[in-house]
Amino acid sequence: MKRLAVYICCGFIASLSCIPKQSNESTGYSGLEHKSGTITVFFTGNELGALKPCGCSGGQLGGLDRRPAVFNSVPEYQRLIIDTGTLVASDGDQDVIKFNIIIQAFDLLGYDLICLSEKDLGIIADKFGSLEGYSSILNIIAPSGVSALNAPTKFMQMFEIEDKYVTISVVTIDVNSTPIDFIEELYFSASDDESEPESYPVNILILNKCNPELIDSISQNAPSVDCLVCPSESDEPMIVGDPNNRPLAFTVGRKGRHITKLEIDTSQIEDKPRLILKNQSVTEDLAQDQALIDLYKDYQKFVKKQNLLENYPRLTLPDGLRYAGSESCSTCHQYEYIEWMNKPHADAYATLEEVGSQYDPECVKCHVIGMDYDSGFISEEKTPLMKDVGCEVCHGPGSKHNWDPNEVQTTVTEPKTVCIQCHTPEHSSDYAGHEEEKLQLIDHWSEPNAVSDVK
Repeated sequence: MKRLAVYICCGFIASLSCIPKQSNESTGYSGLEHKSGTITVFFTGNELGALKPCGCSGGQLGGLDRRPAVFNSVPEYQRLIIDTGTLVASDGDQDVIKFNIIIQAFDLLGYDLICLSEKDLGIIADKFGSLEGYSSILNIIAPSGVSALNAPTKFMQMFEIEDKYVTISVVTIDVNSTPIDFIEELYFSASDDESEPESYPVNILILNKCNPELIDSISQNAPSVDCLVCPSESDEPMIVGDPNNRPLAFTVGRKGRHITKLEIDTSQIEDKPRLILKNQSVTEDLAQDQALIDLYKDYQKFVKKQNLLENYPRLTLPDGLRYAGSESCSTCHQYEYIEWMNKPHADAYATLEEVGSQYDPECVKCHVIGMDYDSGFISEEKTPLMKDVGCEVCHGPGSKHNWDPNEVQTTVTEPKTVCIQCHTPEHSSDYAGHEEEKLQLIDHWSEPNAVSDVK
């Protein structure tokens, strides 16, 4: 796969590069550079339930509430907004809530088309039984044969730009059940309407599986296809295969951290418009949209109402161990306890309260003690001593050690191995490579060589 490069061939330009920064306007046309003779197709996909970055550190990408700043860089009559599906990662209770929130967000964002994946269709079939509630507010397509919900497989929209007509046709297939030589027929039947004015076609094919051999086969047997949108295994959009051959194949990334822009340049049309592929990172300096901020607050209310925190699945610790809370350590480890109280980890739960995420299990588990276990954090009301990133997060459950400190040691001897469970690249983009520096921020020990010797 290739990124951040420019390729020119067959009348196409394929590039993944940054575009100018967004203005501070959150609604209406934003003023980002655009060409008057250009149609822009915005692609997102593989949301995997990522409504917004966690907010625990700076420099994070993504957020549904920042997308209008990108979409509004192009006037509505010159754009098409498409999501390629896989809205959430699972069919669990929290992801089902997210599924509906994302659909509402797409409606607010003015999406023109949603291509639902097999996983999406399975959630709808299992939890809601019908597409009716979704197709009434959004245009939906899905691969034929992957669900009994019978969604259409193609979508068309015609644009008139400077006295030229361009018809964008979007088709999706299940590559396991659709013969490659049938693809041409799908586009022919989609566009064979003599009542429409003559237009230049741009044909986009969304796949649920992709590999170099498949791209070659489509190139040979379906020459009408201009673009292939492939499933993504990376957060960043990528050009797939050989960019010098048609069709242009690319992925759209994951978790909403980037938006892919396919610009259709009508200013120099020969047999087909010129295509230019770009990437827009959804950075934290982009303006936020208030309606989507309010929608996220609604999501937080749903999570609280469903009591997902207390219903979170928990395991039992082995060998009769139990969490005891940081206060239980203060008698024997008074110096360390007082030092900890003055460090950031001791206020970890309060940071969630400040943003209203104290009822969200996905957030809470990294701000409390032992939420994965039945003796750990359940809620602020039921287990107040388990709030914050306390002693036992790094040193292990302390019940037996408290009972017999001389005989029973705690379970973790290297704090850094625990840190990376929460300080992941997704949640703490500046942690990797700065581990020693970050450990100094939580220095609360008195022993020499404490980072490696803490017991």
